Amino acid sequence: MSDTDQNWYAPEIATFGDRMTAAREAAGMTQEALAKRLGVKKSTLRNWENDVAEPRANRLSMLAGLLNVSMMWLINGEGEGVENPDAETMPADLTEIILEIREMKSDLHSKAEQLARLEKRLRNLMVKPT
Repeated sequence: MSDTDQNWYAPEIATFGDRMTAAREAAGMTQEALAKRLGVKKSTLRNWENDVAEPRANRLSMLAGLLNVSMMWLINGEGEGVENPDAETMPADLTEIILEIREMKSDLHSKAEQLARLEKRLRNLMVKPT
């Protein structure tokens, strides 16, 4: 078993959204059912799973309880969480593709944040004092 197999949900491999999705699926819940139990819109939950947004601390605590995982596992992959996927049933090529997609997703998220900061700086420079 490689390090990747052993640390499938580690921060360098999986995102918060990846871990949340895995825990929700392991609990046998749909996005709609979990959103209802948390008292949030399905679109909010989808944004969390897609790493577009993150829940506040109180929702994170509720989320961890409903999914039977620790908050730390949701945040960084350490602690009580769901089992790693069975690497024996997944072809190596598929695992490599999934890891590459996750890496690209992380890079895109980082670039989006950088773009937002640059846009804010540009707007501040364009505002003329009155």
